[in-house]
Order: sequence, then C-alpha cells, then structure tokens
Amino acid sequence: MADEPLAFESGQFQGLARVFPLPGLVMFPHVMQALHIFEPRYKALLEDALASDRLITMATYAQVPGEVDPTRPPLEPIACLCRVATHQRTAEGTYNVLLLGVRRLRLGNEMPAVRPFRVFEAEILEDEEPDYPEEASATLQHDLLAAFRRTLPDIPQAQEQLDQLLGSDVSLGMLADIVAYSIDLEPRWKLLLLAEPSVVRRTRLLVEALVARSRRQPRPFPPPFSRN
Repeated sequence: MADEPLAFESGQFQGLARVFPLPGLVMFPHVMQALHIFEPRYKALLEDALASDRLITMATYAQVPGEVDPTRPPLEPIACLCRVATHQRTAEGTYNVLLLGVRRLRLGNEMPAVRPFRVFEAEILEDEEPDYPEEASATLQHDLLAAFRRTLPDIPQAQEQLDQLLGSDVSLGMLADIVAYSIDLEPRWKLLLLAEPSVVRRTRLLVEALVARSRRQPRPFPPPFSRN
C-alpha cells in the first residue's frame, strides 16, 4: 500500500486530463472514492498517473440520443479531478485504489488517440466563495444540514457520521460537495451541482434537491465501494 500527501494546488495540474469515465458515478471534490481497476486501459491510465502527478479525472458518460462511437462515447463536459491517495497492486495484477476529489474540471478538446486511455484538454473551475456576511453563510449551512438530516435513515450510525463531519472544520462549499456526493440524487441533479462553481448557488440548488426527494428511501450512508 502506498500513501501520499493529499495537499493539492491548482498549479500542479498541467491542463491535460487522463479520463476515467464510469456510468452513473458523479465524483465531487472533497470526497473519497474506492475503485477496483482491472481493465487494461485503466490500469495503464493509473500507472501513467502514478509515474507523474498522481492525477486522474473521473468523468460521467453523457446520455445522448442516436448512435455514438462505442470506442469514444460522449462525456459530460464537467468532471472531477482526483488525486490517488492510496493504491495497492493485487496478486492478479489489478489495483485497489482510493481517490480524493480535488477540483472541478471543464473538459475541452480530446487529444489524438495515442494511448490506451482517453486524454482531454481541460481547465480547473475554482469555487466562487460568497462575498456576504458570515451570518448569511451560517444560515445557508443550517438550511442545508436540516434538509440533509431529513434524508438520513433513522439509525445511529448515519447520525453519528454526520456529527463527526460537523465536528471538523468544514467550509460551506466542502459541506455541499460531501452531501451532494453522499446522498441518493438523480444523476441530472448531481451533474448540475458539479457544474456550479458558485458555492451559494450550489448550496441553494442542493437544498432544493434534498427537499424534493426527502420522502424517498435513501441509500446507505456513506456510499458503497465501486468497481470499474
């Protein structure tokens, strides 16, 4: 198992994104996602990342009408840049990986296919922080937490995990991303939230989404392990 410092500065990203697309998964900054990587092209992607900047971009397949190129299906234009936190090579030659989301990315032109995996030009979308008094941010955070609590299962484990999260130094933008990733929302909602750089608009949109699904049965918190 290899562990690396998780600190990230935007200047570490050189503008080319190694893209690992998955159906149905919308990754967010500030959260961790476990993956089991076994396809040769994605093993090559991981090995390339480990040999340089340890950055992988998690993208989502776009749902578009009509026929698409099965070798290069369309992707949603907003993705999540991730840093490899830990990785372990198994006896079978596959990898168990833990990724940390670090920034939103806007994907641009796709580069020529010279590698087994897809590479895109991309730019970082930095958070737009609120410019009004701290009390207003606190009110937004209260509204978000109230809506989030209503969606959690009535079991001690979920509430304890939320209390642990709130006991740490969490900004409004970080909290919104963690909640958006953790809760069972339709992909269209998650993609809207991922695409919104404004912390205030993102939080208000998330509260709206939580209220809209508050009577649905939630999935387990935190989300389960994912496989590629």
